[in-house]
Amino acid sequence: MPQHFSALRILTFRLLALLGLALLVASCQPAAPGSGPASAAGTPGTLTVYSGRTEALVGPLLDRFRRETSIDIRVRYGDSAELAAAILEEGANSPADVFFAQDAGALGAIANRNLLAALPDSTLNKVDPRFRSANRNWVGVSGRARVVVYNPQSVQDQQLPDSVLGLTDPVWRGRVGWAPTNSSFQAFVTALRRTEGEDVARRWLEGMRQNQTKSFANNTAIVQAVASGEIDLGLVNHYYLFAIQKDQGAISARNYHPRDGRAGAMINVAGAGILATSNNQEAARRFLDYLLSPESQTYFTTQTFEYPLLQGLPQPQGAAPIDQIKTPNIDLGSLADLDATLRMLRDVGAL
Repeated sequence: MPQHFSALRILTFRLLALLGLALLVASCQPAAPGSGPASAAGTPGTLTVYSGRTEALVGPLLDRFRRETSIDIRVRYGDSAELAAAILEEGANSPADVFFAQDAGALGAIANRNLLAALPDSTLNKVDPRFRSANRNWVGVSGRARVVVYNPQSVQDQQLPDSVLGLTDPVWRGRVGWAPTNSSFQAFVTALRRTEGEDVARRWLEGMRQNQTKSFANNTAIVQAVASGEIDLGLVNHYYLFAIQKDQGAISARNYHPRDGRAGAMINVAGAGILATSNNQEAARRFLDYLLSPESQTYFTTQTFEYPLLQGLPQPQGAAPIDQIKTPNIDLGSLADLDATLRMLRDVGAL
């Protein structure tokens, strides 16, 4: 499949999910083992998880939950936005018990349709209020900070702008990379719209385009381009640098958390919620609590290099302490407003 067609398809799914335009029609196609929904409703006693986290990242953790609890767990893996679209499509007939999403925006899209159940205080209170739903229907399980990755051989710390808004300065012309088709970048732009207003967000995007910002397919490619000297700066999530260092050893790249604490320094979350229509509410709650156990939180820290959201646990090696990162005051649930972000990105020519 041509790359541009694939990207368009993903964006279309995201737009459908967040506009809620999908028809509430249950799928009648047979499901392949381990993927796809059951024909009409989940099987009691079998916990069905729709996971926007890839099997490579969280499969071992979910297998461990199955072994330790003896709960039969069935996982459908996919893009978080596509899975959100599927849940909206399935409506009350969704076989999903739990939606385990890569970002808060996808969770917000489902929560805004009243499809998630309220969570108990015993689960919600495990994390800081900024990392859970204000409406009590989803909870973050790991943190992902937006950073500017830079090459210290070409950029000194004191030269870095306080805010990503400063990257439209001509001094950075042709030196910065971004990934406009990436969901984390789109969540950041949504946060920028929310915190700074539509006009500021649009002017920033236009200024970045005029400043010849280079587009990449994903965050990994951006970090590698910074390390190789192709570009000097890139807009990514913090853990990509650590993942590459694990595989390749030391590279010429560092993470920088913008000092102003605005949208460019936000901490998004991967999180989970329980479908209100689930027949397995108790098992689903056990699953969420398992994700927030010290053992699982340590897994995220050491295997995916994300921030644990339980207090008192070690941070990812080499990462700035999460409580020292200045972040914007934003309800992460508001990141569900993705449709206007996609329109804006297309309007300015970033997509």
